[in-house]
Amino acid sequence: MKANKILFITQEITPFTESSVMADSCRAMLKGIQEKGHEIRTFMPKWGNINERRNQLHEVIRLTGMNIVVDETDHPLIIKVASMPALRTQVFFILNEDYFRNHLNTRDANGNEYPDNDERTIFFARSVLETVKKQSWYPEIIHCHGWIGALVGLYIKTYYKEEPAFRNTKFVYSLYDDAFASTFPESYLQKVAAKNMEEVDFSDINTPVDYKELTKMGIKWADGVVLNSENVDASLIEYAQSLEKPILEYKTGAEYAEACHEFYEQLHD
Repeated sequence: MKANKILFITQEITPFTESSVMADSCRAMLKGIQEKGHEIRTFMPKWGNINERRNQLHEVIRLTGMNIVVDETDHPLIIKVASMPALRTQVFFILNEDYFRNHLNTRDANGNEYPDNDERTIFFARSVLETVKKQSWYPEIIHCHGWIGALVGLYIKTYYKEEPAFRNTKFVYSLYDDAFASTFPESYLQKVAAKNMEEVDFSDINTPVDYKELTKMGIKWADGVVLNSENVDASLIEYAQSLEKPILEYKTGAEYAEACHEFYEQLHD
């Protein structure tokens, strides 16, 4: 097996979040990929509506205590973990009092999008990668589901490109029909560009950054793109095609995990 260690990064997954196309697809995929013999780890945000007691989350002391800098401000990182029911795997949760503790997912109870969603994308992506690095676990594939993790590919190809943990990692980005309506502040790209990233080319990313432009960032630094919905924005597929990215067409059920397994192997040739 060429791509043994698979890191899944997801915005939603059942049973920790409510049933949705993404949440159900990710759970089914974990099962299917695990049955293929891959070693997997999963990261997601610790949203405010995830019940810690019912889901038996507990803090991972050895991974907690780092600070993640966003817009020149330190934000403490807390890592929690829970077992995935009926699977021999764990889910690691990214938690910060400011960004996740008292929030629902990406919208409040009235359906309004949170104004700090922009900084949450930065904090989440950096937090996952710093934690994986601290675990000394080197994934061959990182597969990201949901726009909250759209920056992961950018960071492993620039800021973390010399890190042994990610030197040979391929980044896969799944596209869903999960658009948000708001735009991020004009300063977003400056916040994204951490040290050692001064020469990153954002020339084809339009500002202010909205859902489409954020997704383009996920695609731009991906080694492969997966269509996880029948209703993906056609312009985003065209953008991936213009960059000659390998694209896995939309699949469902057991066929989906099998196709992803083969896709990972092809990318890691």
